[in-house]
Amino acid sequence: MPDYKLHCFAESGNAYKAALMLELTGQDWQPVFVDFFNGQTRGQEWRDAVNEQGEVPVLEHAGQKLTQSALILEYLAERTGQFGPRDDAEKREIWRWMLFDNHKFTSYYAALRFLLCLKKTGETDVTGFLRERATAAYRIVDAHLAKTPFMVGGRLTIADLSLAGYVFMPEDTGIVLTEFSHIEAWKQRIQVLQGWKHPYELMPRTA
Repeated sequence: MPDYKLHCFAESGNAYKAALMLELTGQDWQPVFVDFFNGQTRGQEWRDAVNEQGEVPVLEHAGQKLTQSALILEYLAERTGQFGPRDDAEKREIWRWMLFDNHKFTSYYAALRFLLCLKKTGETDVTGFLRERATAAYRIVDAHLAKTPFMVGGRLTIADLSLAGYVFMPEDTGIVLTEFSHIEAWKQRIQVLQGWKHPYELMPRTA
């Protein structure tokens, strides 16, 4: 039996953050497919049994169920001794970027991708607003990465893995990603790490 189970599906960038952390740290883990697109997470039975918040990822370990990607990343860093902070100052800096990711970098991009590429709503005022906000967040991260190879401490940390949740997704959101040369170089540095896998390779798309 694997040490960890991760409730996830391939299209979820938030689940990818946890899956990639498990893979890069060499953990014995198993993905548990969640049929999000057919409403599984909206069902009361699933919420009662897995996560009352109705979201993935959910990490099962040692009789616990942990939710929220940032919390899961911190838990795994503590358990594995990898990609975590070296001191309190780094811990604060890591959380600063993980909170920025959850509120700005991931949130706007993920909502844009969901509407435009997965729900296929077409262009609307909402998608235009989301693209503008996501682009602004990308500019901030790109400017930061112009000064450092990784987000905190000059090495890969869970801050990078948080921000990396959606940057490898293949769908075209209308944001010209090649304009962000420092993000593109950072992505390449992550891709060459031993254990890196694309989200659609790492997690199941069907049961």
